[in-house]
Amino acid sequence: MADSSRLIASLMDVERHVSSTGWDQPARLFALVTTRTLLEVEPQLRGRVPESAPDALTAIEQDEFHATEDVVERLAGIFWPDTVEGCAIALERAFLPSDHESEIPEDPAEAATFVSRHPDRTELRVVVGVLRDGSRHGLARLKSNPDDLLGAEDLVPGLAQALVDTFRSEDS
Repeated sequence: MADSSRLIASLMDVERHVSSTGWDQPARLFALVTTRTLLEVEPQLRGRVPESAPDALTAIEQDEFHATEDVVERLAGIFWPDTVEGCAIALERAFLPSDHESEIPEDPAEAATFVSRHPDRTELRVVVGVLRDGSRHGLARLKSNPDDLLGAEDLVPGLAQALVDTFRSEDS
């Protein structure tokens, strides 16, 4: 797989951007384009976008993206134009320690409510990104420990795969 440093740098920028507005946010989707491509398509941004690294990835938030209960299903309907080199999503989730697993209701809506109200829940924000070449990486920040930023290539493998799948052609 290719060098993922550009992807990781872009994800860190996305995470800083999303974190600047606090917690309890909806899922947010970003197209990742090279600075060179962005300035070719949007020349009015010259001087407002750092041009020192033309191959760096710039994140462009997709304001029209509104996640449904099933984020993976929502992503399945997205197709990126050739100018988009990658994409990233930031979302928040809560989970419980495994010793509470038997208490979680079967119904997905009831389960979400149960977990969100449980005193032992752990809340986190993940930012997962992929490139067209299949490179992937994820970052996570725990609400209870906001000074630490965790990262790994396969931090959230299912979500990363759903993002990779957005690069298929509309014909497939």
